[in-house]
Amino acid sequence: MATNKKPNNWKKRTLAVRAGTMRTPFQETSEALFLTSGYAYEAPEEAEARFKGEIGGYQYSRFGNPTVSMFEERMAALEGAEVGRATATGMAAVSSVLLAGLKTGDHVVAARAMFGSCLHVVEQILPRFGITHTLVDGSDVGAWEKAMKPETRMLFLETPSNPTLSIVDLKGVSKIADKHGALVVVDNAFATPALQRPIEFGAHIVVHSTTKFIDGQGRALGGMILCDKKFLDDHLQTFLRNTGPSISPFNAWLHLKSLETLDLRMRAHCESAAKVSDFLAGHRKVTRVLYPFRPDHPQHNLARAQMEGGGGVVAFEVEGGKKAAFKLGNALGLIDVSNNLGDAKSLITHPETTTHQKLTPEARAALGVTSGLLRLSVGLEDADDICSDLDQALKVA
Repeated sequence: MATNKKPNNWKKRTLAVRAGTMRTPFQETSEALFLTSGYAYEAPEEAEARFKGEIGGYQYSRFGNPTVSMFEERMAALEGAEVGRATATGMAAVSSVLLAGLKTGDHVVAARAMFGSCLHVVEQILPRFGITHTLVDGSDVGAWEKAMKPETRMLFLETPSNPTLSIVDLKGVSKIADKHGALVVVDNAFATPALQRPIEFGAHIVVHSTTKFIDGQGRALGGMILCDKKFLDDHLQTFLRNTGPSISPFNAWLHLKSLETLDLRMRAHCESAAKVSDFLAGHRKVTRVLYPFRPDHPQHNLARAQMEGGGGVVAFEVEGGKKAAFKLGNALGLIDVSNNLGDAKSLITHPETTTHQKLTPEARAALGVTSGLLRLSVGLEDADDICSDLDQALKVA
């Protein structure tokens, strides 16, 4: 099987189409889909050598699969990471990094503004293993430094965060981590490597829910971990091999093929999201709009310094709280009500009652998740149609 290596001079868009490609002797132009759980050996001696690590080759698709390998290599090339490992979901990626890289007695510092399931892992699951944590205002670099302890081993954050699109200073936080010998783990699902590459700013590990913008069409679940070979060898590989949060080859193939259009899609998402955010900001029934590239975003300058586009998600608040938010959702004709995001179709959700429903009212208030807050994942429809749908729904709300 021939491998398409990564030339040093290839640009991002080319990497998204070509990096990591392996061809069988049939010389197919579309990457092959290997739907197999196991692999045959020429002889028992070959099987023994593979299991000992003396020779390369696949053994079992829980450990590795050619289609999955192509997806991993292409994502690693796009993020600028040494290696990548795919998982069944984004939460499997997050949980695997934290549980593989931490042990009893370790401490984690995490940004308070994060996805509800990530917060559950940090607050509820890690303590069961004797791993402590401190939550901070991620936008305050000084808060990260203040929270550091001798036993701090990881700093975990999302930027932009879900759902309020808070931005974390990647360079600033990474410098703090380096000084204390800790690792920075960044959830890059909202921006994708098309818009932001945290490793270039000093981060050590990047995780994705590839279910979102990487897939781009709401079809299949997946996750990805990007890191250096040392973290893989010392912590991650053994954990993944023995706990089995493996992605299916079919899902990996879908996400691999989606990478070919990632850059083009993200540019279109950004263009439409910017237009929609401007429309919402000018509407009398909208009290607040959050979009990283709008000048009124609290961290507008930092967002532009770290990102090549504002992303495809807009958060906004309507007058009248939950009642008005639900009226708006019920009045929409084009936009679907869904807690997913990153789809070609525009999707809207009410975080207070969905993604952040299990948080306490105090925790939601600290994150800025109010009763009137809505998160809109702007799709690839015409932006004018999206704005028209919002306009008629806002009149009802």
